[in-house]
Amino acid sequence: MDDLPDAARALRGGLHSPAQALEFVRWLAAAWTDRPLAPEDGCPEAELAAAEARLGFPLPVALRSGYALFGRRDDLTRNQDPLVPPSGLYVDEESDEVLVFREENQGCAFWGIPLAELGQDDPPVVLSTGRDWVPFLGRMSLAWVELALSEFLLGSPRYDACELPSARLPALHALHARLPLPDHPMWASWEESPIRWYAAPGRLLRHDGLGNLCWLHATARTPAGLDALHADLPAGWVR
Repeated sequence: MDDLPDAARALRGGLHSPAQALEFVRWLAAAWTDRPLAPEDGCPEAELAAAEARLGFPLPVALRSGYALFGRRDDLTRNQDPLVPPSGLYVDEESDEVLVFREENQGCAFWGIPLAELGQDDPPVVLSTGRDWVPFLGRMSLAWVELALSEFLLGSPRYDACELPSARLPALHALHARLPLPDHPMWASWEESPIRWYAAPGRLLRHDGLGNLCWLHATARTPAGLDALHADLPAGWVR
């Protein structure tokens, strides 16, 4: 499998800036989907300016840049917990303190940027399940990477998942490299947190949780690659 690039190599330089984060999204589209990003995949300037005029404030640079790059690319933004289009961006009514840009598909969770942080180029992102807002990731640029990875993975035609026994964790760590995304919470349950990302050539994996309730979500480039993943990590895979 080493003849193919993988996410760990693509992120070798880290995720220290919005430019690096969005470059990874470019790589993900080119390496894992059927077409690289194109100009029509981004939201045009007029659409973003209209959103700012409606909201009454400018969007942070990192949020704006992600929309401009791939905000219309459904396979990277709208499979499970979709990105809100610019015309639908809104301030949370209950707190009146957070700009919401992403929603769980049944309205069970929301991602946003605190209004008090909107002046930052790359502000922190918070998460709510309808109650308090809690920290999600420290920078919007990291949230773009997480969004693209999650939406692509969960919409992949070769997606599979299993409840991973703790006995399989050494194999997970030995065969896969951890991606440089910080730990972040899984909205559905604190017991299923934190989320951590892993990769190997031809594989992308998301591991949720550290205790007894641990799930592994995975995809592979090819059907044979998915079979090899199943063999490397025997468990009760859904498929």
